[in-house]
Amino acid sequence: MSAPDTAALVKEYRENGFAVAERLFDPSEVAELNTAITEILDVPDIGSVAEVEPGDNGMARRIWSPTKQHSAFERAAAHPKLLDHVEALIGPDILFHYSKLHLKAPQVGSVVEWHQDFGYYPHTNTDLVTALVYLDDTTTENSALQAVPGSHRRGLADHYVDGHFRGKVTGADAPDPALAVPIEAPAGSVVFIHCLLLHYSSPNRSDRYRRAFLPAYRAADAYPIHFGPHAGHNEPGVKLLRGSVSDTARVEAGAWRLPLAERPFGSLFQLQEGANKTATAATTGYATLEETK
Repeated sequence: MSAPDTAALVKEYRENGFAVAERLFDPSEVAELNTAITEILDVPDIGSVAEVEPGDNGMARRIWSPTKQHSAFERAAAHPKLLDHVEALIGPDILFHYSKLHLKAPQVGSVVEWHQDFGYYPHTNTDLVTALVYLDDTTTENSALQAVPGSHRRGLADHYVDGHFRGKVTGADAPDPALAVPIEAPAGSVVFIHCLLLHYSSPNRSDRYRRAFLPAYRAADAYPIHFGPHAGHNEPGVKLLRGSVSDTARVEAGAWRLPLAERPFGSLFQLQEGANKTATAATTGYATLEETK
């Protein structure tokens, strides 16, 4: 990036809690990633590699750890252009944290309730960023990410319901929907999301997919402070992508509530929907420590 581009990205991120780099991935790279999705899902049982939409075992809504399932996603997560942007936001010492794929199918696409990523995996500091890579042209109609600009400066909201972590912000801490802005962008664009940004996405009511690859990163001196099954499972896959490791944990002042769920859960979707409290909760994804292929 040029110095002006870097300055603009950092300014937007610091002010709003998110920043957009349009068409960071070119059309051929986007096509390669969409082909990789097709290849991952080309199995007799989609549920063995992905979480399916409720009531439809043939429709995937989330692919766990795509960087472990296909080399195209592993390459994309370490793309120099992408890491240049991440470095501008969290510094030169970058750890890969985890990855996921959300597949918002036409006329389906499960809702993601209001939340902050940091609520799921609190660390010693907040230099954690997720890069949401749109793999389809994305508008409000096919479920563009929505966020409250500046909400990352308010601290960690309450993600508890009835005494247990439910991974969503409700009640007094819930944002006014009127304050939300849709983050629309063409395929190949990347939305950089601060870990304390309040955001959500609606169901996809259009006739188009809204697929998104989400690799997440953290500064090397950001250390986890909770190792429950849904947070600790990331650690075996954490690796240095740029710079050097840190023997010091940088600690920000604050009080951060731990994500203590009533029972283990397979994903954000399950937790927010309350499916983790039923006998049909998934035994894959966050609920286990097993590696995908």
